[in-house]
Amino acid sequence: QVQLVESGGGLVQPGGSLRLSCAVSRIIFNIMGWYRQAPGKQRELVATISDDTTEYYADSVKGRFTISRDRAKNLLYLQMNNLKPEDTAVYYCNAGGTLYRGGDYWGQGTQVTVSS
Repeated sequence: QVQLVESGGGLVQPGGSLRLSCAVSRIIFNIMGWYRQAPGKQRELVATISDDTTEYYADSVKGRFTISRDRAKNLLYLQMNNLKPEDTAVYYCNAGGTLYRGGDYWGQGTQVTVSS
């Protein structure tokens, strides 16, 4: 059974940084990504990365967030800098989709709250 387990969320002040991690068991996926869902809003793509390290970012996070992966350890990361209150959401790790659309495999989510 494929499992995706996120970690690294928390409470941070505006302008601060957080690093999310996602551990993936059993399968190395070509495309992995991060999505988020804020209260009352639909889940949205944040960033995706392919096995050859092609990256894609939502306009709202370009220049602030960086997605990366450690293929040997089958880990996915999201470095989030200059966080804003509008970044507050539950962040989900995803695998098996395309650079522009999520796949069938999801983690349980980790809460990120940006507030002073």
